[in-house]
Amino acid sequence: MSVPRGYACGLSVLTVAAVVSAVPVKVHPTGALAEVLGGGASAASGCPIEVVSSFSESGGFGPGLSSKLEANSAGTENGQATATSGGAADAQAELARLIAQMDRTAANFTTAQAQFVWTQYISVVDENDVQKGTVYFRRTGRQVEMAADITEPTPKQVLFSDSKVQLYQPKTGQYNQYDTGKYQGLVESFLVLGFGGSGQDMLKSFTVTYLGKETMDGVAVAKLDLVPKSEKARNTFERVSLWIDLARGVSLQQQMFAPKPDKDYRLAKYSDIQLREKIPDGVFKIKTKS
Repeated sequence: MSVPRGYACGLSVLTVAAVVSAVPVKVHPTGALAEVLGGGASAASGCPIEVVSSFSESGGFGPGLSSKLEANSAGTENGQATATSGGAADAQAELARLIAQMDRTAANFTTAQAQFVWTQYISVVDENDVQKGTVYFRRTGRQVEMAADITEPTPKQVLFSDSKVQLYQPKTGQYNQYDTGKYQGLVESFLVLGFGGSGQDMLKSFTVTYLGKETMDGVAVAKLDLVPKSEKARNTFERVSLWIDLARGVSLQQQMFAPKPDKDYRLAKYSDIQLREKIPDGVFKIKTKS
């Protein structure tokens, strides 16, 4: 089955759809980086990543605010939500306050962990691929690490560290490692959205539109629409919707949309978010059987 093109470097970021060859070659990984960001199965698009190792245990080895800011009444694509807005000037003021909150959160950010539900909608077959588990973030200096322990429906371990993506599937013993190389910045710009990334950095990478306030699971949030400024990034995700906790400056939900004409999207929902708690070093290591 061929799956649309928009997710080869997908973040964000849910399943690896193909077995990567054990020979280190230049490839377009079908979904490896989508795993990192909670994305889904994908076909190759415009983002070559180098496979640096692969084995199977069973087989051996902002500047400022844009003039495009808008205030819109908007619902969500996942149920009813109430949005409030009072014109472009009010939207600009609300966004400025939100950016300041995200900046404060980022300045004090060291770790985060949360329960997640990642849903990948694949329009060509009209199916949802749903995965659940726990995600961990850690920042040391300027280095960002992310680990995901996927528990349902099939256990997987995903790690982004030192510009490399590692994926391990305990059931099959399959291990793959990818080097993001010159695409590291692109990966991280999506990876830290709402989890450790500052508001100012977000403005540098995206044109941001403030869509209003909503309530999500009893929490007051602001909904933002983000359009990547980089053409390369837009070839991965045409736009991103973020729902930011107004009190804590972190993301409760993210939705990333494939470039048109594809109708695919990736939805990530986070709960039980814990900030600045000690996370054992072992969480950021792949635990293989061998």
